[in-house]
Amino acid sequence: MVTADVSVRLAWPDDVAAIATVQQAAWRDAFGDIVTVDVAPAWHALLTTPPDARARVLVALEQAMVRGVAFVHPCHDPDADQVADGEVGELLVDPGHRGEGHGSRLVQAAMDTLRADGFARARWWLPTTDDALRAFVVGTGWAADGAHRELADETGDHTVKQVRLATSLVEE
Repeated sequence: MVTADVSVRLAWPDDVAAIATVQQAAWRDAFGDIVTVDVAPAWHALLTTPPDARARVLVALEQAMVRGVAFVHPCHDPDADQVADGEVGELLVDPGHRGEGHGSRLVQAAMDTLRADGFARARWWLPTTDDALRAFVVGTGWAADGAHRELADETGDHTVKQVRLATSLVEE
């Protein structure tokens, strides 16, 4: 039996171009052409000078190809406990490689990473319009916690409404 060579690992600075490509493809799929910002410099800065020791970027690989990316960090919401609450700040899978298990591996690795960094709970903001993503995340044990927000782009022309999901990281 032949199995795919798939894994998740911490991202390296050499992964920046591949991460940016995945993000642009995923955002284009989700939001159309409204997102045109070059995201590579932000990923480079995050990987080379993270704002916190617990800010980590994970990549899902198929052989040596980056198929997805996750960013986890301490939660900065006003109601968050900076010691106990971590956040999945981003989790993206290349639209051409969805349904291949990369998202599931990234979610598990993100939770394991947050747990290893001592967080007891995790939060994740999702677009209210992405029913498929929300169903996927809820299926992995997350639930809406009642919080909502609306984010605007730099011009204020486009907004994204989000709902926050949460889960416990304490193993029972």
